[in-house]
Amino acid sequence: MEFVQTAREWIAAAGSVAVLTGAGISAESGVPTFRGPGGLWREYRPEDLATPEAFVRDPRLVWEWYEWRRQGMAKARPNAGHRALVELERRKNGFTLITQNIDGLHDLAGSRKLLKLHGDIWRMRCTNCGKKWKDRQAPLPELPPLCVCGALARPDIVWFGEPLPEGILRRAAHAVETADVLLVVGTSAVVYPAAGLIPLAKSRDRKVVEINPEATPFSEMVDYALRGPAGEILPGLVA
Repeated sequence: MEFVQTAREWIAAAGSVAVLTGAGISAESGVPTFRGPGGLWREYRPEDLATPEAFVRDPRLVWEWYEWRRQGMAKARPNAGHRALVELERRKNGFTLITQNIDGLHDLAGSRKLLKLHGDIWRMRCTNCGKKWKDRQAPLPELPPLCVCGALARPDIVWFGEPLPEGILRRAAHAVETADVLLVVGTSAVVYPAAGLIPLAKSRDRKVVEINPEATPFSEMVDYALRGPAGEILPGLVA
């Protein structure tokens, strides 16, 4: 409780706060983690489907997997952790939420100052003309979906072997470097370059608070590692 109280005081006194979220906060809403047992699909590993090469080889197979994921995510709703971050954004002029998640739960909760490192499963991108559009239909009426130009559409997310959206890592790094406090919520801290934001914060002598049910590779580096679900801990930190 002493650690929670100190972290709460840091957040209250902070002029700016940055937050990095990962799959754990969405798992509390029923979204399977990417690498967990719930992430398996047929006999394929996700890493074998989430690549440009897999899409070129068999776009329908890739879209069948994303259709399965979309239908699961469509049932999920933001939890108390998501809502606490919306409240924190409302209170802080200096606030940036950096997420590795593609499920759109932060959007549904009401977060606006949001950097989506890995894209958005509810957004399509044309493989020919580059047009992007939102589509929250689940199920989709046609697989694979097509752009109005007639070309194949793909999920507008970052696949293995692809770069992050242009400029987004620079913006995330700036938010972390200039924040007084960085909250690291529900991330395994093994996926780069997102995981690199944690040592970046420490190199700038920022306060770093980790919120996760389990230890991560950076648990010994952060100022406080609070063990438990985000939905239980975050509301208390923001209160």
